[in-house]
Amino acid sequence: MTRKADLARTNLAHANLAGDDFAEADLHEADLHDANLRAADLHGANLTKADLSRDDLQDADLSGASLRDAKLHGADLRGANLAEADLAGADLHGAKLDGANLEQARSLAGAKLRDVAGLTPEQRNACADRWALADQQTADIGPS
Repeated sequence: MTRKADLARTNLAHANLAGDDFAEADLHEADLHDANLRAADLHGANLTKADLSRDDLQDADLSGASLRDAKLHGADLRGANLAEADLAGADLHGAKLDGANLEQARSLAGAKLRDVAGLTPEQRNACADRWALADQQTADIGPS
C-alpha cells in the first residue's frame, strides 16, 4: 500500500497487511475486522469509524492517527504506538494493551475500556483522568 491512499469505506476484512505503509491514508469507515496489521505504519491515518475488531495491531505505529468512534473490540494493540492518536469515542472492549502507550493519546474522551488487558494502574488512572470510560470491576489492569 502507499502513503496517503484513499481507502475510505473499503472492505479489507481478514487481509494480511502486516508491515504495510498506510501513513496518512484515508481509511475512515473501512472494514478491517480480523486483519493482520502487525507492525504496519498507520501514523496520521484517518481511521474514524473504522472497524478494527479483533485486528492484530501489535507494534503498529498509530501515532497521530484518528481513531474517533473506531471499533477495536478484542484488538491486539500490544506494543502499539498511540502517541497523539485521537481515540475519542473508540470502543476498545477486550483489547490487549500491554506495552502500548495509550496514556499518550491526544484524546480519550468517551473511549470505552471495558475488559481491556495490560494497562498498568498508572495508565488506567491517566486514562480515567482524561475521560475514558472503564468498568472498574471487570477491567484487567495488570500484566496478562
